[in-house]
Amino acid sequence: MLEIVALYFLTSYIGKLALQKGLKPLTWKINTILAWIAGEFVGIIIALQFFDIKELLKISLIALPFAFGGFHFIKYTLEKKPDSHSTDIDQQIN
Repeated sequence: MLEIVALYFLTSYIGKLALQKGLKPLTWKINTILAWIAGEFVGIIIALQFFDIKELLKISLIALPFAFGGFHFIKYTLEKKPDSHSTDIDQQIN
């Protein structure tokens, strides 16, 4: 349940960042959710190599950082894109 709340706020942040970059926020929100799920899936697979399937808390504690890694990958990719209102002159001055 807490992951859903965290994912809501993280996708809201990504949506605002996408608007700042002049991109479609829905596309980047969906990418964030998919990256979160993919990261969590990878974390679960890795955790299952070390723990038994019955140790769900340990598996979840391993999978959660991988999920945040998926979010940070999308955030990093989006931050590398130029802002929509910037021009070449503005970039040369700064």
